[in-house]
Amino acid sequence: MSRFYAVILSAGVGKRMNSDVPKQYLMLKDKPVLAHSLLAFERSKVDSIVIVCGSGDEEYIRKEFVEKYSLSKVEAVVEGGKERYNSVFNGLKACEGADYVLIHDGARPYVSDEIIQRNMDEVQKYDAVVTAVKATDTVKIADEDGFVKETPDRSRVYFIQTPQTFRYELAFDAYAKYIDSLEKNNVHATDDAQVIEMFSDTKVKLVDGESVNTKITNPEDLKR
Repeated sequence: MSRFYAVILSAGVGKRMNSDVPKQYLMLKDKPVLAHSLLAFERSKVDSIVIVCGSGDEEYIRKEFVEKYSLSKVEAVVEGGKERYNSVFNGLKACEGADYVLIHDGARPYVSDEIIQRNMDEVQKYDAVVTAVKATDTVKIADEDGFVKETPDRSRVYFIQTPQTFRYELAFDAYAKYIDSLEKNNVHATDDAQVIEMFSDTKVKLVDGESVNTKITNPEDLKR
């Protein structure tokens, strides 16, 4: 049987929230934002969970989340890094024994059981899959002066969400190469799939997401 790990990223400081409290710790209805994400993976069919948190928050995570919500699948709580890619790689290092890994933003609280299961099913066929929803609005590509340069075919444009799911060795090797490359150039990936695209020959397959699977980024998102 394949072994699935979920890496839940919770090391961000949430500058755009205008709050002294990191956005993943803010209350959303009756629970912190992060708790919603963790509980979704706790009730899923993943085998283990690794939480990546801010430096010094490890004990807080264990007490206020793992213990409080009886999260039996949490195998490790590890310190994040300076940038998101550092945090992801720290999380991957704690997933030894995994065959596949789902990487998810802790500030994306409404991920459904169906999305998680689709990722788990499809990654076994394609090795690399990302959750995505089709664009419903027209998208414009701008030039450096803010003028329209291009209008891509909307039917081929997708908005990317998480989880993003990969064969473990593929993700680990690609991230190791990516971080090593940062010492030589300044090309930054904006999501996990781009790391796979840049440092492997594996094509990334899109998996259906849901419009409600949004990320909490600013105060308006939390209100909504």
